[in-house]
Formats: sequence, C-alpha cells, structure tokens
Amino acid sequence: MSVTAEAPATAPDSELFSERLKAATWSDHQAAEDHGFTRALMSGTLPLAGYTAMVAQHHFAYVALEEVGRSLIGDPLAGRFHYPELERVPALEADLEHLLGADWRERVEPTPATRTYMARIEQMADRPEGFIAHHYTRYMGDVSGGQFIRRTAAEAYGLTDGAGVAFYVFDRLGSLPRFRAGYRERLDSLEMDAATADRLIAETRLAYQLNTEVFADLGRLYTAH
Repeated sequence: MSVTAEAPATAPDSELFSERLKAATWSDHQAAEDHGFTRALMSGTLPLAGYTAMVAQHHFAYVALEEVGRSLIGDPLAGRFHYPELERVPALEADLEHLLGADWRERVEPTPATRTYMARIEQMADRPEGFIAHHYTRYMGDVSGGQFIRRTAAEAYGLTDGAGVAFYVFDRLGSLPRFRAGYRERLDSLEMDAATADRLIAETRLAYQLNTEVFADLGRLYTAH
C-alpha cells in the first residue's frame, strides 16, 4: 500500500520531536489501522488461523528487530532504545506453541512481505536512526493499541489465562501510560541534526508501509474479498 502524504522537512524549534514524528506519520499509521485485515482483527471476526498467522509473522519481524537492537546497544543514538523488558520474542514463542503446538517452528514461514520487512530491519544495523524508527513503530503500537487487540483476541478465540496473547502482556513495564510518556521524552531528548531527524521520520513512514503490506499478504489469505 502506498501513501501520498509527505513528511515535513522542517519544524518550528519549539515543536517536540515526538510530536513532529507523530504528525508526520499519522496518515501512514491510519492506513495500517484501516486495512481490511486489521479491521477484522479489531472486530473479532478474523478466523483463528488468521490471528495465528499474524502471530507467526510478528515472530519473524521481532527476531530481526531484537537482534539488530542488541547489536546497537553501544550506539549513542540507538542504544538509548534498548529495553530488555520490552523484548517480545519469548512471548511470541509461547503464543505460537499454545496456538500450533510444540512443532510450531516447522509449521510457520514468513510471507513475501514479511521477508521484505525483515530485510529492511536488518539493514538498520548500519543506520541507528532507522532502527529507532522501526522500534518506535512496532513497540509503541504494541503498548498502545495492542491492549485492545489482546482483549478482543482473548474473547474471540477463547484464549484464557494469557495463553495465546502473551505478546500483548507488558507486566514488566509497570504503568503503560508512564512508559509511553518516558519513551516520548527519550525521543525528544535525542541529539540529532536535521538530516538525521528527517531520515528517522522517513524510515518510520516506510516501517508503517511495510507493516501494512504484511497485513495485505495476510488479508488475501484470511479475510473475505
């Protein structure tokens, strides 16, 4: 899915970077949320197989993202976004084992769109501001809207005691609103020149687009046409 809105190249000095980032990527965020697959997920009408496939695609993406994150721990920019308490791979593995069984690794594979997404994330090992863009796009969405998905999925698929929705459980973060506020403050305190800030915004827009394309792949398989 393509997007037409352009991210602003400059912003008033008084505008916080987190506000600029949110404004510049809002149309991309909305495109991802308004996709047919996402609507089916949020309404509880997505088949369990579609939800399970989404969890599998998340696993591939997060393996790539968290491996790159660990490689950038010492970076002055990206290293500020190393949150061990945020890591999702163990939770995704638990969800897949619950949903598919102990042999889940032999039963899942990345879609073409997910392969493209993973390859882009892996390229960010040499682009710290780009890693932040992908980190922001994924984790802030999970901590925010993911909580609604957790409740909807648990009800729609009869998932009890957190089994199958562990991905959306962030107990190690404490207050989620406080965490989100602290994350935005960390974005605002980044020491970046204008070109680096613009690259971060552009990569965030691309990250949203790549996510939307993953949903499009899944939608062709699991939602009505």
